[in-house]
Amino acid sequence: MLVVTTEGLAGYDITAVLGEVIGVVATSRNPFAVGLRSTEGGPGGDMSQFLVQTRARAVGQMVQAAENRGANAIVGMRFDHRDVTNTWVELCAYGTAVVAVPAHIRNGAHAA
Repeated sequence: MLVVTTEGLAGYDITAVLGEVIGVVATSRNPFAVGLRSTEGGPGGDMSQFLVQTRARAVGQMVQAAENRGANAIVGMRFDHRDVTNTWVELCAYGTAVVAVPAHIRNGAHAA
């Protein structure tokens, strides 16, 4: 699955727009409540790894939603977040599920 933040895909034609897809992850504001031992942000730090994993979970859910609709790509991918309560935060990955084909196939040309 190709996921991009751009509105189009260079070298591809979008043949179908299947609609918005999202992935949502709720997480605690308290880093120690989710099992972190350190909030140090250096390379390989617990907090950095946790943030990367949380975003990856949201993107994974979004990709699954796109695959369920028959998409092979997501364009315009973005992240958003909001406070759910004083202790919980929602992280949302969203984009537009599409079907994209290489331009040379759609146009009938063959790669050299």
